[in-house]
Order: sequence, then structure tokens, then C-alpha cells
Amino acid sequence: MELKKLIYTVEDGIAVITMNYMKNLNAIDEQMADELMYVVETAEKDPDVKVVVLKGSDRAFSAGGDIGYFYQLIQAGGEVNMDGLIAKVGVVADGLKRMSKMVITSVCGAAAGAGVSLALGGDFMICADNAKFILAFVNLGLVPDTGATYLLSKSIGVTRALELAATGRPVSAKEAKELGLVYKITTKEDLDAETMKFAKKLASGPLLSYKNIKKQIYDANFADYKKWLNETEIPTQRECAASMDFQEGCKAFMEKRKPEFEGK
Repeated sequence: MELKKLIYTVEDGIAVITMNYMKNLNAIDEQMADELMYVVETAEKDPDVKVVVLKGSDRAFSAGGDIGYFYQLIQAGGEVNMDGLIAKVGVVADGLKRMSKMVITSVCGAAAGAGVSLALGGDFMICADNAKFILAFVNLGLVPDTGATYLLSKSIGVTRALELAATGRPVSAKEAKELGLVYKITTKEDLDAETMKFAKKLASGPLLSYKNIKKQIYDANFADYKKWLNETEIPTQRECAASMDFQEGCKAFMEKRKPEFEGK
């Protein structure tokens, strides 16, 4: 598969997936979702890959969904149907957790919307001190997707997960570390070096042990993850995406004004 929005390299047993479409701050559209599915499956099947690193750029990790695209559809009177996109990113989300290799997410700058979900999707998150996590879905009249509410409920509990999802407030790198979401914080300048240092340490470790630790964790905590993504996340987002509130939230975002939601 030709990669147009990602860079994928393998060196010394470490596969590095770099989201590389800064035109829209690594927003996840269907093409990027297709490419993410492909590289996650490729890394899992490649016996030379021992550890996987998922990263963005030094400007942003990922802005989440492509709101500009949705805005154009709404302005043209078209229907916004996210089912296909959400199904694909669900495959990516489950693939990262199910993967037999350790996954490190390396976050610099903003991770918004589905970008937060991808950042949470690895086994270890290393971030720069300028990282900022924003579950911005609610500001558009949507619900979190790419597994965010599932992962947050498992990791920080129902009350905190609900608060972050319902307010959409920014979470700093420091707070994310205090919540237990982040393994290590470093500087923007040292992020790549610190990430690769840890990746090399894992790559030289007991890989069979890591594989089976991940299997134990997955079976104990994520056995119903894919079912939840298909049967809960997709339908709830479908209902929200078809609402007038989403249209208003999308327009307000692009027009840089406060949305006027009506609950319809």
C-alpha cells in the first residue's frame, strides 16, 4: 500500500509510525484510517518488529477528525455519515491493544478528539511538556470515538472519564501524568530521543513475556472492546452526527463562534 499520510519505518526491531499530514494537523480521515489499519497489521505480522512507536509531528500529534471536511458537506447540504470512518479507526484502536508487541505513543503538542484516543491506545505514553489533550467531541455535539470513553473508564474511572468527556476541557501533560495516563514527560527537544531510548530498552527485553503480559491484560480488561466499538460507539456517534446540534457545533467551530445547541 502506498502511504500518503503516514511514514512507516523499521530499524533495529522498532517500527515507527509517523502521522505526517500537517496540512490539517494530522486529522484522521478515511485515507489516514486505511493507512493506519495497514501499518498496524503490517507491524503485527512482521517478525522483525519487536516494538511499535506511534507519533505525530513537533507541531501536533493529531487534531482528531477532519472538521473542515464535515463543514463542507454540511454547507453543501450533504449527509455526514461517519460509520465507515469510525469502524476503521475502531479496527486501529483494537489492533493496538490486541497487538502482541509493546506500543509506545509519543505525543508533542495538541492531541484532540480522536487524537486523544490514539494517544491512549498504546501501552506506554511518553509526551513533551507542551502536550495538551482535548476531548473536543462534546463541543461539536458529538460523543468521543476511537475508544476514548472505553479506555478512559478503564484507566481513570467512570467519574473522571465522564467529566473529561462531558466538559471537553484541555488536560495538560502534567495532569495526564497525575491521572496515570502518561508514562513519562520530557521536553519537546528530547522527546524523540527519550522515546527511542525506551523503545530500544523494550526491544532488548523478554519479548515472549511482553507478548503474554499483553494477552493477560487484554483478556482481563479489553475482551469486549471490539464488540463495544461496533455495538455502542458507532450507533451513538451515528445519532449525534445526524443531529442539528452537530451541524451547529461544526459551523460554530469553523466560523470561530460559540455554538447555540438546542438538543436536537
